[in-house]
Amino acid sequence: MCATCGCGEAETTVITLGDNAAHTHEHGHGHGHGHTHAPATETISLEQKVLAKNDLAAAHNRGWLAGRDIVALNMMSSPGAGKTTLLEKTITQVERPVAVIEGDQETTLDAERIRQTGCAVAQINTGAGCHLDAEMVQRALNSLDPPPHSLLFVENVGNLVCPALFDLGEAAKVVVVSVTEGTDKPLKYPHMFSAADLVLVNKVDLLPYVEFDVDTCERYARSINPRLEMLTVSAKTGEGMSKWFDWIAARHS
Repeated sequence: MCATCGCGEAETTVITLGDNAAHTHEHGHGHGHGHTHAPATETISLEQKVLAKNDLAAAHNRGWLAGRDIVALNMMSSPGAGKTTLLEKTITQVERPVAVIEGDQETTLDAERIRQTGCAVAQINTGAGCHLDAEMVQRALNSLDPPPHSLLFVENVGNLVCPALFDLGEAAKVVVVSVTEGTDKPLKYPHMFSAADLVLVNKVDLLPYVEFDVDTCERYARSINPRLEMLTVSAKTGEGMSKWFDWIAARHS
């Protein structure tokens, strides 16, 4: 069981590449727990060990990607914010080759959508796990083998809590929120917005129909993370997407 979030006990992580290739691996945390409650100081120590192990794997990933001039973006959101639709539209517009690592607890539905664009994709199913970690991404990279000078999107499991804690070796963390979720999202999930490099406010085509204040949301987010960048987009209509593509291009330059 993951000491940080309590997920994944006795579960397996399945990485699928293409239509038929499936590989099953241990979850990779390497420790278990009974039902007794340890003192708080011991719990903190154990969480530090879990995150330290993850950070070592993340450093390996970061070096591997940098050596091939591959820019990796960790895409995070709550379920239904529109990450997959955003990626479908993005893949067809960026100039570099693109590969995608899809993270979901179950099914390959999102990976199948991405594959329809002609993009190389590896699916990670985490079972009860609520986030991707660096070792999962490392195994997916070994299977996917993205080409040098390419762009890698990691679509994390839909969750605004645990993914914020786990470095994957990415160049930047991108948080996608939708206008249907509520203006106060940054205040409710401060760790996620503190870790983010960019926030994409998606589905702005729905602004006339929902109670969402973009300026207030940005003020909340910047109160947590002053260095944060923020863009408004609609993956459905294309509004604001050119600025998102420019932001991606700037990561390579």
